[in-house]
Amino acid sequence: MKVVYDWLKEFVDVPVSAEELASRLALTGTNIGGVENGPHGAVIDAEVTSNRPDCLGHLGIAREVSAIYKTALKKLPSTTGKLEPAVGGDALQKVRVDIQAPELCGRFTARVIRGVKIQPSPQWLKERLEACGVASINNVVDVSNYVMLELGHPLHSFDYDKIRDQRIVVRRASAQEKTRTLDGVERVLDAGTAVVCDGDGSRVVGIGGIMGGADTEISFATKNVLIECAWFDPIAIRRAARALRLHTEASTRFGRGADPEMAGAASRRSAELILQVAGGELQNGAVDEYPGKQAARKIRVTRTEFLRVMGADVSDKELEATLGALGFAPVRIDDHRGAAGSLLAAWECAQPSWRADVEREIDLIEEIARIHGLDKFPPRLPAARAGAVRLPHFEAEARLRERLIGLGYREILTIPHVAEERDELFRPSGVAPARLANPLSEEAGVLRSTGTVSMAASLEWNLNHSQRNARLFEIGRQYRLVGEESVETRVLSIGATGEAREQGLYDGARDFTFADLKGDLDAIGMLAGGFRWEAKASDGGNHAEPEWLNPAKRGHIFLGKEDLGVAGQLSRRVADKLKLRQEVFLAELALGPFYCAYYGTKNARRYEPLPRFPAVERDFSLLLPEGVHFSAVAEAIRALAIREIAAVEAGDLFRGRNVPAGKYSLLARVKFQSHEGTLTDAQIGEFSAKIVAALTTQLGAQLRASV
Repeated sequence: MKVVYDWLKEFVDVPVSAEELASRLALTGTNIGGVENGPHGAVIDAEVTSNRPDCLGHLGIAREVSAIYKTALKKLPSTTGKLEPAVGGDALQKVRVDIQAPELCGRFTARVIRGVKIQPSPQWLKERLEACGVASINNVVDVSNYVMLELGHPLHSFDYDKIRDQRIVVRRASAQEKTRTLDGVERVLDAGTAVVCDGDGSRVVGIGGIMGGADTEISFATKNVLIECAWFDPIAIRRAARALRLHTEASTRFGRGADPEMAGAASRRSAELILQVAGGELQNGAVDEYPGKQAARKIRVTRTEFLRVMGADVSDKELEATLGALGFAPVRIDDHRGAAGSLLAAWECAQPSWRADVEREIDLIEEIARIHGLDKFPPRLPAARAGAVRLPHFEAEARLRERLIGLGYREILTIPHVAEERDELFRPSGVAPARLANPLSEEAGVLRSTGTVSMAASLEWNLNHSQRNARLFEIGRQYRLVGEESVETRVLSIGATGEAREQGLYDGARDFTFADLKGDLDAIGMLAGGFRWEAKASDGGNHAEPEWLNPAKRGHIFLGKEDLGVAGQLSRRVADKLKLRQEVFLAELALGPFYCAYYGTKNARRYEPLPRFPAVERDFSLLLPEGVHFSAVAEAIRALAIREIAAVEAGDLFRGRNVPAGKYSLLARVKFQSHEGTLTDAQIGEFSAKIVAALTTQLGAQLRASV
């Protein structure tokens, strides 16, 4: 909203310069983009928030200035004095309005002016519109835009002679109904869109609250004008504007909730200006269909609650002056003594029609505080009345986050709305996407079915901005449809690309590999008792084979028998679609079972003193059939239940020369340690024999050598 400083002064006496006013407005919640000084004087660029449609006009901004500087708001400037109708003309007899959809159109006013002369607008009108970034068309159309910028309420002018039967019908559009709008485009309407029709209601002459129709537009041949000023339901306007991809100044104001009581004043103001700049005669009376009229809501604000929320006080005089200037008409209704004997008061306020966003006591407190100045309240913490309650799994999530940060990952937060074609790249087969009924944009039409969609996009963004090395994680949710029911699952998503180690004085740089990702996940798994890796999902697992991962560098992660998720390198096919030119590694884990296992592992922990006796390591060089993994070797060794086995690790893996076909060489390192005494060679030999026998019998292993 561009606010012309000289125009604003017609509504209120501004005691400061435009620059000072812009700074003060910014402190009260009206974001200011800047102040421009041009041929039309100072113009303030105000970025009005979606809950303040009243500030989309100079009158609304003037009301804010009036409250801030405690100056009276002037009456609406009149250009013709008293609005006198022509003798003998009767608009009530000449125009009929039928609102068939009152849930979409809560008010519709109409006035008729005969004998106008359509011509270019006078210079002052052109300059005002130009200062606000609006192009001049002709005097009557320019008046409609001028009043909208002045009072914040859109209105539209029809060529009265083109209205069939001089009858206006407001109804719901039929499915696939078509109309041609003022921009010359034929548009297909959705069922339920508010449309303005003429005659018997069969011809659409305007899309209610968005744009007029081409059939009844004002041209230089127009002699008689019908001024329409209405009020349309905000939700219906937003839905229709998005469906039509047609966002106008009118839809912006109606979509945020225009003031229904302003329709009459805007209609009168428009008639005044048309009589001044285009001449003509105003017909007697005005049509005003108002089925949506509502009584003003009463809102109570108390001194007690103000003190509790803000921690400080303002005087009764300032409180009443602020609320009065903003239009809330406060009436003091109650006085009582507080605990310390101080007088505590209460006020009953009437919600003004232009402030539909103010519904509760806390909203009134905010209005008082922002006008008074939030910087004037002392920074003070409220008194604690109850201890803070931690969220479920707070401890487990905190330990998980600490472990990931310690491993060199950075946490990110992303929105779960993604493009359906992106989600399809990572979505498991057989999973239905959770589509949004009212998406923010075409690129955010579904809720992500897996966190790896957002993680891949984050890595892509970093690489496209010349950040080659990235290790990221996100604790979020994935969304899926199971039948008709939507299911949210809390998941951990991990992504890494670039270097695992930077160039150092003694060591060269090394790229991140699948082994690095697996090692990091194993470090995380230690929090819950350790992960188990498998090449494929188990029967009935939650994860089918992911096609977006490289088949040679991927694995399923298990916690006991629970299939937590997958990890691996992004496949070349998907990487090419995302235009990723370096290797990317992704992982995703379901956090529900992980958290449960964390608390089980934590409760099972017992204090154990450090061993007083030395440890002994033995290496077993094994020939294993292809397809047998180290996890199976470690599980077979631990199944022997030898108390003295402290650790089982993989030392080396080799395929190639001197290794028979269909087999590979694996070095398994076993650490023995006792808390009762130093282990003897005989004991170590007995343990080793049991291990070799178990591996030979269960896994078909052959011992190449032992140390």
